[in-house]
Amino acid sequence: MMTTKGDVDSEGRTGSLFWVLVVTGLAGFMAMLDNLVVITALPSISRDLGGGIEELEWTVSAYTLTFAVLLMLGASLGDRYGRRRMFIVGLSLFTVASAAAALAPGIHELIAVRAVQGVGAAIVMPLTLTLLITAVPARSRGVVLGVWGGVNGLAIAAGPLIGGSIVQHISWNWIFWLNVPIGVLLIPLAVWKLTESRGPNARLDGPGTILASLALFGVAYGIIRGNADGWTNPLILTALGGGGLLLVAFVAWEMHAREPMLPMRLFRNRTFSGVNAASLLMALGNFGAIFLLTQFLQSVQGYSPLEAGLRMLPWTGAPIVVAPLAGMLSDRIGGRSIVAVGLVLQGVGLGWWASVATTDVSYGAQLLPMILNGVGMAMFYAPVANMLMGSVHPEEQGVASGANNALREIGGALGVAVLGAVFSAHGATIPADRFVDGLVPALWVGAGATLIGAVAMLFAQGGKPRDIDQTPMETSADVEFDPAARDMVATGAVVS
Repeated sequence: MMTTKGDVDSEGRTGSLFWVLVVTGLAGFMAMLDNLVVITALPSISRDLGGGIEELEWTVSAYTLTFAVLLMLGASLGDRYGRRRMFIVGLSLFTVASAAAALAPGIHELIAVRAVQGVGAAIVMPLTLTLLITAVPARSRGVVLGVWGGVNGLAIAAGPLIGGSIVQHISWNWIFWLNVPIGVLLIPLAVWKLTESRGPNARLDGPGTILASLALFGVAYGIIRGNADGWTNPLILTALGGGGLLLVAFVAWEMHAREPMLPMRLFRNRTFSGVNAASLLMALGNFGAIFLLTQFLQSVQGYSPLEAGLRMLPWTGAPIVVAPLAGMLSDRIGGRSIVAVGLVLQGVGLGWWASVATTDVSYGAQLLPMILNGVGMAMFYAPVANMLMGSVHPEEQGVASGANNALREIGGALGVAVLGAVFSAHGATIPADRFVDGLVPALWVGAGATLIGAVAMLFAQGGKPRDIDQTPMETSADVEFDPAARDMVATGAVVS
């Protein structure tokens, strides 16, 4: 049988895209997984390394804080110095920090290297999306982003399952050792399979970067520490107030900067604004709910960490199956209605769970709410990414990805803090009935957040994805493209 040039090109593009998806998907999975993977290991870490409740909270917060604060900087560094190059730098830093965390001799050393892990993740995460978009024609973007979204959604929800399995069968150190061989494998694959690209700006927005980082640090620190230190604590009030003022200063600077890190005109785009509002509210509802429900299954229902994780598989496994289908459908009809329905399903699922929660509720009664949450989460990630990338020009996609990830991380930190505060106001960790007293109103708050997110999506434009610009991306002069990539650029098929 004769093989045509078109067949060869098609096979080359498919093979190249497969490897790009593997590299970016696994890197993003590791970065998102480390948000919650440590939660089930905290008792074991305390026994081995010491430390009270405050130090244990910081083993989680140190990562979340640096991750959220530096995401915008990570995207800017990729635009300035090369996305593939900075992806490799961030992945290397994350891998080395993971090994250091596994070897940490004390709790304070663990907190320090967890912060470094967050820096590496902040560089890697926004670049996974822009590097993947570089390799995908706009007409096929939804399907590929569906896989990417499913992997990221699974990482968020499966953190407690993976962490519980490792702690129960090996030791907490292997939560971090697990990242090392994956990172070592992905680094040469990134050198080999990823194509270099840059954003159009010749220099970093120094003042904007500093203002954004300090503003997000203040807000995130206040949110994370508010429950533990008290919302009226002078330090918490200073952090939140100072962060808010710096955020205003950041907006003012970006409106007049010649080369802004985050052009404020993007928020005049209804789709960009709606997607980011929905992302923050979705993370708020789901991160807080997962944090509490994982503990409910263990503390109240008596399951081991592994058993609790397995029983959440209807929630955590749904994105792998449903997200690619949602992404494919968003290519055909647009993402707004799919995302809105997904958020409604999440709100209904959390509300349903709140209505049946008791100390002795059966697993069967919890199953349908889990399924609704899982399907709703799967319907969110891929279409939202598709809408986000289609709402901005190619040279702004790195910035858009960084902003969206930063807002989602802030939403996650806010969710744990807000739902935790509601829980503390109405209940306590012991006895079991007091846990349920706090869990129920917290879940209703999470449900409300996701439903408000669905309303925010109504303000977004809902048309089919468009090829916003077929201009070939700017590439590094010292990088030689493989034939498939060169052909894609020459034909204008690449959206950078």
